[in-house]
Amino acid sequence: MSLLTLGSVAFDTLETPFGRREHTLGGSGVYASFAASFFTNSALVAAVGDDWLPEYSGLLRSRGVDLEGLELRANAKTSSWSGRYLSNMNDRKTLNYDGGVMAGDYVPIVPDSYKDIEYVLLGNMSPLSGMSLLDALPSTKLVVADTMDFYIRNMRDSLMTLLTRVDGLILNDSEAELLTGIKNSSLLAARKLLEFGPKFVVVKRGEYGAFWMTKEGEIYIMPAYPTTEVVDPTGAGDSFAGALLGYLAEAKVLSPESIKQALLYATVVASLNIEGFSLERFQFVKRTEIDERAKRFRAMLA
Repeated sequence: MSLLTLGSVAFDTLETPFGRREHTLGGSGVYASFAASFFTNSALVAAVGDDWLPEYSGLLRSRGVDLEGLELRANAKTSSWSGRYLSNMNDRKTLNYDGGVMAGDYVPIVPDSYKDIEYVLLGNMSPLSGMSLLDALPSTKLVVADTMDFYIRNMRDSLMTLLTRVDGLILNDSEAELLTGIKNSSLLAARKLLEFGPKFVVVKRGEYGAFWMTKEGEIYIMPAYPTTEVVDPTGAGDSFAGALLGYLAEAKVLSPESIKQALLYATVVASLNIEGFSLERFQFVKRTEIDERAKRFRAMLA
């Protein structure tokens, strides 16, 4: 099976208590498609400007990410973001954001070779871009959307329409609260989210892990992996989403067992991503290392 990811490709400038990086590779599409490639054939739909660096394409292809859907636009700028993480590494401040070529009116171009792909992840992107992508995909089997506070605040109507067209929604606990207005209970917020259209919701809760809830009331809970090597949290949520959908595409079935394993592997992959800036650590990870950490994690949970 294959997973198609729609998500941003960006140049990041970021600072954490462990250092600073400028003009490094980032974006929801980058992290998600990279994480998914550990489990399944991974394809990325995105756009970059003529300031794009060819070595970044090489880095993604080295992990097996299919870039036929990466559009290069002349006289345009690649998206960029800069931010600073506070000492607790949970809170960050966005200093600057430029959507560039993938701003709110971005219409993705889907290659013909992608149109039979059944598993789709709509990364942190404009809901209008997500709906445009779905219009070009006639054979989807599982569609999951990720979102963030910007789109909840500024494109709520479009986001609500998108939620009627997806099977699943991934977001963090503060975003669930913002979208539903329900405070102090992620479980109640998740129940409300299911009324908006998705068949299931995955709520990420930072150091407290994540849970999956279905319309039928099933709940699957996964604690966070206890890593002490937190260097850069950027892309952790996107890596989680990419690995989650990548594992499910590999499993080819949505069952209690595949959901539990997908949550476990997604948690493990996200824990590896945060151990370095950008893809500096991630690019050297092998599936064998993921499997070994997953094995240790299962032992902890047992």
